[in-house]
Amino acid sequence: MVSTTTWIIIAAVVVGLFIVYIYNSLIRLRMRVNNAWSQIDVQLKRRYDLIPNLVEAVKGYMKHEKGVLENVTKMRASLVTGSMQEKAKASNQITEALKSIFAVAENYPQLKANENFKHLQEELSGTESKIAYSRQFYNDSVMQYNEGLQVFPKNLFARLFGFTAKEFFETKGKERENVKVSF
Repeated sequence: MVSTTTWIIIAAVVVGLFIVYIYNSLIRLRMRVNNAWSQIDVQLKRRYDLIPNLVEAVKGYMKHEKGVLENVTKMRASLVTGSMQEKAKASNQITEALKSIFAVAENYPQLKANENFKHLQEELSGTESKIAYSRQFYNDSVMQYNEGLQVFPKNLFARLFGFTAKEFFETKGKERENVKVSF
């Protein structure tokens, strides 16, 4: 016959294992979110490195659109410093500015034919697609993490262990409007 003490010990072990399982699953979800943000950061760094080359390739052709180039250069600096929200805002602004540069390039047949410019344009276009995918992956990871913090019984332990919700990577206000290019 099994004593009461044995049952108490077994119950304590089961409860302890259950708590460890929940804690570890929350840690895994948080790590997935952190990894997803790192992937966005990698692509933002890639774009950061490509922008000076694009600006140099375009400079000679776009003397009177100097403001667009200066604006892109200023926003580029915001990509490597600041909080996640500041980086998100800078990323969205750069995306719009790059669209402007590519729209302006349509007016310069020699620029469009320039191999260096075409290569940079393809690289940036690919990078923009990777950024979009990385944002989507990040938001999916945030959704799974935040959901884990809200479902029972994980929500009880999440509060106990100090887990907090993460913010989605999103555009706000004017960043959602269509780009209007005028010179």
